[in-house]
Amino acid sequence: MAADLYAKIRANPKYQEFVSTRSRYSTIMAILGAVAYYGFILLVAYDKEFLAQKIGEGYTMSIGIPIGVGVIAFTILITWIYVRRANSEFDDINAEVIREAQK
Repeated sequence: MAADLYAKIRANPKYQEFVSTRSRYSTIMAILGAVAYYGFILLVAYDKEFLAQKIGEGYTMSIGIPIGVGVIAFTILITWIYVRRANSEFDDINAEVIREAQK
């Protein structure tokens, strides 16, 4: 019984489109996160002088601190965006495909 249900789900064109869309979206979000993180690490490794610049006169904070906080905030933001889409659009499509297979 379960094997038949799985076969119906896999054969559904909506499921195939869903898997393709979700995979593409996940890949894009992962690449964005990796670019932000590794970009910051490369700055630390190769351009310490840039990150060590003081923000303004009389300030002790370097420009690297807000950039690092920005990387953390960016990764939290893209995670939130992914989870929001996964919990709404992706879950709805998934439920629809399962309903169609159970008919």
